Amino acid sequence: MMQISSDPASNKNSLLNVMHRFIAATNNMDETIMVPSLLRDVPLEVQESQQVEMVENEPPYPNKQMDMYEHYLLLKSIKNDMEWGLLKREMSGGASFLEMAVKQEEQQLIIGELPGEEGSDLEGQFHYHLRGLFGVLSKLTVQADHLTNRYKREIGGGNFMR
Repeated sequence: MMQISSDPASNKNSLLNVMHRFIAATNNMDETIMVPSLLRDVPLEVQESQQVEMVENEPPYPNKQMDMYEHYLLLKSIKNDMEWGLLKREMSGGASFLEMAVKQEEQQLIIGELPGEEGSDLEGQFHYHLRGLFGVLSKLTVQADHLTNRYKREIGGGNFMR
C-alpha cells in the first residue's frame, strides 16, 4: 500500500512547494542582480519553449518587447504580491483583495444575482484555477532562473557595457 505523507511541503507537486520554488528563484535573482539598471534596453532572450507560446498568445503590446529590466520588475512585483497580498491596487481604489470580493458580492446582491448562479461548480472552478496557477508559477520560476543565469553570463563576459 502506498503511504501518503501528511506534510504538504514534502510533496513536490504541492501548491506550497511551487510557490516556494518561485519565491526562492526570485530571491536568488534579486540577490544576484546587484545593479538592475544594467538590464535596461537589453532584449530578453526568448527560450524556444516560450517562443511557441508567444506566437499563440500574442503579447498585449505587439510593437513593444519587454527588456530584461521590465521583466525583472515584473517578477519582483509578482513575488511581492504573493508575499504581501494585493494591497492598495490602483484599480481597486486602494481596497484589499478581500474588500474587493466583498464589494463584488454586495453588487451582485443589489442587481439581483445570486452568489451561486455564476459558479455553482466551485470545485471545477477551483481545479481550473489551480492548474492555471501551477502553470504560471512554473513558467515564472523558469523565467526568473533564466534571467539570473543570463545576467551572470553577461556580467561575466562584460557584454552589458555599451
